[in-house]
Amino acid sequence: MPICQNVSFMSLIVLDTYMAEFMIESNATLNVSGALSAIKQIATPNATMTIELLELTAECKIVGNASTCNCSSAYIWSNDVCGNFQCCNYSYCNANISDYPALCIPKVKVRFNGTVQVRITINQTDTIKKQLTDGFKQLHGFECLNVSGPRDDGQIVDFKVDLSVIFLTDTLAKIIADLEPTVGKIAVETSGLVSIQYPLDTVKFSSTPTLNCRFEEKTNGSWNWNLLKGNKTFDLNTGRSITVSLPNEMPHNCTTVQIIKLSGNWAGIYKCGFSKGSIVHAATAELKVALLPDKITMTIDPLTVECQDAVPPVTVTATIDNSTEQYTVTWSYQNNLQTPNLQTQPVPPTGIAYTTVISINCSPSSSPHVVIVSFTNQMDEIRKASITIPVIYAHDKNQACPEDNNVWPKTPKGVTVTIRKCEVNRVGYKERTCKGPEWMEVLDNCVNEELDKVVNAAANFKEGLGATLQVAIQIFSDLKKSMVADSVADLSASINVLDTMSSASETITLDNSILDTFLDAASNMLNNTWKAVNKTLEYDMSSKYLTSIEGLVNNIKMNTSEGNDTPNIQLKLCNVQNGTSCNDIVFGVEVKLALSSGIVKTVGVKNLADKLNNSKFSDYKFPSIVVSATLQNSNDSKIDIKLDFPINQSMTQDSNILCVFWNTTLNEWSEEGCKWKKGVNNRSYCECTHLTSFSVLMSKIPVTLLFLDEITYVGLGVSICSLIIFLIIEALVWSAVVKSNLSHFRHTALVNISLCLLLADCSFLASCFSSIKTSTWCLVLTVTKQYFFLAMFCWMLCLSIMLLHQLIFIFHPLRKRVYLLLSTILGYICPTVIVSATYVYYKYTGKPYHNTETCWLTYEGLLKGSIHAFLLPVGTIILMNLFSMGVVIMTLLKSTVSDGSKADEKEAAKSIMKVMVFLTPVFGVTWVLGFFVLLSDINSPMNVLMNYAFTIINSFQGLFVLLTGCFAEKRVKDEVLKLFLAGVSSALFFPAFVVFPFKWCWRASRRHSFLWSKKYPNAPGQ
Repeated sequence: MPICQNVSFMSLIVLDTYMAEFMIESNATLNVSGALSAIKQIATPNATMTIELLELTAECKIVGNASTCNCSSAYIWSNDVCGNFQCCNYSYCNANISDYPALCIPKVKVRFNGTVQVRITINQTDTIKKQLTDGFKQLHGFECLNVSGPRDDGQIVDFKVDLSVIFLTDTLAKIIADLEPTVGKIAVETSGLVSIQYPLDTVKFSSTPTLNCRFEEKTNGSWNWNLLKGNKTFDLNTGRSITVSLPNEMPHNCTTVQIIKLSGNWAGIYKCGFSKGSIVHAATAELKVALLPDKITMTIDPLTVECQDAVPPVTVTATIDNSTEQYTVTWSYQNNLQTPNLQTQPVPPTGIAYTTVISINCSPSSSPHVVIVSFTNQMDEIRKASITIPVIYAHDKNQACPEDNNVWPKTPKGVTVTIRKCEVNRVGYKERTCKGPEWMEVLDNCVNEELDKVVNAAANFKEGLGATLQVAIQIFSDLKKSMVADSVADLSASINVLDTMSSASETITLDNSILDTFLDAASNMLNNTWKAVNKTLEYDMSSKYLTSIEGLVNNIKMNTSEGNDTPNIQLKLCNVQNGTSCNDIVFGVEVKLALSSGIVKTVGVKNLADKLNNSKFSDYKFPSIVVSATLQNSNDSKIDIKLDFPINQSMTQDSNILCVFWNTTLNEWSEEGCKWKKGVNNRSYCECTHLTSFSVLMSKIPVTLLFLDEITYVGLGVSICSLIIFLIIEALVWSAVVKSNLSHFRHTALVNISLCLLLADCSFLASCFSSIKTSTWCLVLTVTKQYFFLAMFCWMLCLSIMLLHQLIFIFHPLRKRVYLLLSTILGYICPTVIVSATYVYYKYTGKPYHNTETCWLTYEGLLKGSIHAFLLPVGTIILMNLFSMGVVIMTLLKSTVSDGSKADEKEAAKSIMKVMVFLTPVFGVTWVLGFFVLLSDINSPMNVLMNYAFTIINSFQGLFVLLTGCFAEKRVKDEVLKLFLAGVSSALFFPAFVVFPFKWCWRASRRHSFLWSKKYPNAPGQ
């Protein structure tokens, strides 16, 4: 880093000045200067000095104890003499100061300009001029004061003061303080007190020039650097292209600017200033640079050339920003220097174009048609740019892309055509690549004109030009206002601004006053759809966005903050002291970090996770939240962070959960150093050993066990076939087996149970095919599954109620019409009401009625989700059916106790086993296993066992209904055997009672099933 010292810069030489005193007799005549001119060097103990200039500064006439001194014409009394002996300005001094060191000092031109914000509106300045003159003439070396104005409606008066002595800042500050109560608020800027060292000659474009400013007075204050370009003033700060060293970093109360990456931006007038209160001591110097174009934009017309009989000439244009440099411009085509036919023309608003015409060589060649332009400056430095002219040869015509919409010309295969024309108020370019012979999509890089200004301002800020906190706030404010929704180019440019500002914040200090505008602008970007031309571009944008947010939050200096909330970004700050833990919540994600000390910044970002590259975990879905945590000023060597994401804990039991972080090196999610753990109270959380951006992944479909899907499909197929066979058998043997009311009730219920289960199984099997899982069909299948499964259980309840009634009210049998009416209402109307009410409720509350992935009802936790409109009725029916089974078993046990013989006990045990085997499938008791599966952890061995048991038993439920409903009843078996032996295949029919059971009441007989005919042989109706 350069040190501020007395050194030479280019042709600038700085000399040290010393004073010497000679005494002569009054009657002697001596030309001191002439006599001493022969002395060329003076030796001191420390060094040998060369005398460059010898002048008489003061002359004193001493008579006895009295003396009269005066300064030479080019000198004036020193500040010490003026202050201690009141010998000031140009007067003679009668004090005895002959032996005082440095009586007189060289006159220097010192001026300060000032403004007065007057207390009352004025039209004349005579009064205020007198007041200012009376005040400032107290300054040693005061020469004159001029006043101009007033301006700004009589509120501002400008003045200039000329002096010939360097004064002290505190002296001027006291004078201003005395004047302000009378004249108004005063601000001044001096020149001549601060010295600036700079290169006097023009510097090369490739150089790294240094400028130094020094203020000799030892006083407190602050330094700043500005660059004046035209009518604009830019504050300078350390950036990528410039290093600013301030007095607290350097000795001798001086400041240095070193340009480490010179460009056209850095040519201009540099101003350094030392400020204390309303006083600024400034110095200026012009840095002259042999410029080169910072950017050369090349275009061709036409955009492509087809080698035919007449080949049109190609106009090549190179456009640069306006410059004071007189360039020597040369062109070459295929490495051959072209004859100068240069033309120039202005390009609004601040450009100039250099144009030449090229004649294309159509001889078949593998060499590209490259045109190169070279700009040479006054120091023979060169900057080049090139462009390739696409040429279509005769043998390439078939592979060329055709002209499209009079915009995109016929183009050879593999060439990208660039059009530098955009819509009104947009700047940039559009490009399109020819795959041959088909075009690819157009890549639109035209951005909002105002947004482009923000991009340039951010780029200058990163370089160190205009790098202040106020400018940063303005950049983010303009960023939010200038982005156009759903424009990929604008979105990409906006993210580039974030990235640029993130990089700039590594060297330029930003504090928490910028947070609101920064987070508002960043959050606003996530409101858009981000529909990029291709996924690669979308992944790049989202990764850059996340990295930029992390970088800015990490670099912004924050000590205290109550947090910042925007629609898509939340920021929390935790200052840890004395070993306290840090607990923050962003968008429902609880973040816990145990530290001894440090500042934790936690950021939650919504609507971003789905835009990042998730290809590594394509079978998983992301929540909408990404959480980033950064740590500052901490001495902890080990970090353990816990994150509790808002995921239904019940959903974690049948889904595979991964805790991941965003790997900025690979630009992908990674599990390294992160685990998903189970905590107390059945809560689960993410735990990591490092800090970065986190999220969680959940498998898109519930985790399935080995062969579980295959068992389900086979079981459903077998059940469907079994139920069809059962219904056919019932149709064949109906008139023979239905001889009583009870048997009619039982077979009616079994037929409807089988029919509902058949339709439910078919709907379930259909929902497994992705080809028909459109949004409409998925909803239809969800409704049919819920309806038919509920109807099946309702008919099971009808069968259970009928059995319970016959056991309790033996001598009061059910009437057929009453049973069929109640069964129809309970079996079909109740499910209709439940399904309709469920759908309407979730439709109008905006909550999801079904899961589009599984085509089934949603489950969001305990008593949350549409699945409870199925579970609660089913659970109630199963409990009632279990009660009925219990009553049957207790009745059988009671009968056994009354008989008391061992044979009867054995027969009773057999009867109980038959009851459990025969009634379990038709009462839906096996569905109890589903509740155990739902409530247990999928990773536990018991859950695995329950899963297999539930899947096997319920997928084969149709087979069990066939076995227990048909082949376990002797009369049905006999009738089937009789029909088989008689070969009665023509007797197949399907009565109408399947849908409306009350229509076949007239066909019922007075014979009931084996179970209760055996137990109650004398009951009515036998």
